[in-house]
Amino acid sequence: MTIPDAAELRARIRVRRRDFVVDATLDVAPGETVAVMGRSGAGKSTLLGALAGLTPLDEGEISVDGRVLDRPPRTRTAPMHRGIVLLGQEARLFPHLPVRENVAFGPRAAGVPASVARDAAEEWLVRVGLPGTGDRRPAQLSGGEQQRVAVARALAAEPRVVLLDEPLVALDALTASEIRAMLRERLAGVTTVAVTHDAIDAAALADRLVIVERGRVTQEGPVREVLSAPLTDVAARIAGLERLVGEARGGAFVRGALRLASADPASRALAATDGAALAAVYRATDARLGEGTPVRVVSVEPTPTGVRVVTDEGSAEVAPIEAASIRPGDTVLWSVPPERVRFVASR
Repeated sequence: MTIPDAAELRARIRVRRRDFVVDATLDVAPGETVAVMGRSGAGKSTLLGALAGLTPLDEGEISVDGRVLDRPPRTRTAPMHRGIVLLGQEARLFPHLPVRENVAFGPRAAGVPASVARDAAEEWLVRVGLPGTGDRRPAQLSGGEQQRVAVARALAAEPRVVLLDEPLVALDALTASEIRAMLRERLAGVTTVAVTHDAIDAAALADRLVIVERGRVTQEGPVREVLSAPLTDVAARIAGLERLVGEARGGAFVRGALRLASADPASRALAATDGAALAAVYRATDARLGEGTPVRVVSVEPTPTGVRVVTDEGSAEVAPIEAASIRPGDTVLWSVPPERVRFVASR
């Protein structure tokens, strides 16, 4: 019951889709976990499909530890021979097999004696927090338990690379939190690529974050660095931030009549060069109405925690009582306190 030495994954992927081309480079160091995030339809699942061997490359190359798996038109390795496992949103366990046999399936298919594979399966079930469940059928387990079995089955196959395609999305918040903690522990030292829509998953599981927009990588780097300094609107929304584009003038951020100051030293340094392209990033909950620059209300939208007032400059999330009399087309005063806004370089 061992995990092979961590492998290096190198991929240059080009796949033509109906409305755009997925054209991305993804290099993952041995034992590193890289999270891939972006809007629905951005090409994230196409990337995973190409790595898993489910989606043929039009151009490019995929290799693991220097072994070329795909290089059109001559080289294409079948999914079961790549040393890569894909763990998706559904556990996809064999319903007719007991849990133990599900976990032992990979090793047995690789030629490991049945008794050895079953013993290893029992140990993996202990590792994922399901001791004593080996004789049960998948239908006798909860959704969270089935996903734990799926993790055990994936890792029991001793993969060189693990691919995660939003394995927590169908779980309730508490179960997702438990599985996330288990994944963080069990995938330590395993080369992993994780597609997710949840910044919490990226922060908890990954060393590095890659943002994909319409098939291309628009930003990558350490998770916290990308989430704190998003270069695009998509990256900002993923991080739960608002992003306004303007320029530096007089040590502040300026966008038309709007002027924002920042208490952050690094932000002030960026704003010191007049004319430099800047983006102001802040949380909508930190914006204030009733003081600052006059702006026009575009929409008023309910949220789970309050009301989001969207203006032609920035947004603010406020308490329902504060937004009760505000309507689209109204003019309101809008601002963000200097201690709540940061500036980052804008492309």
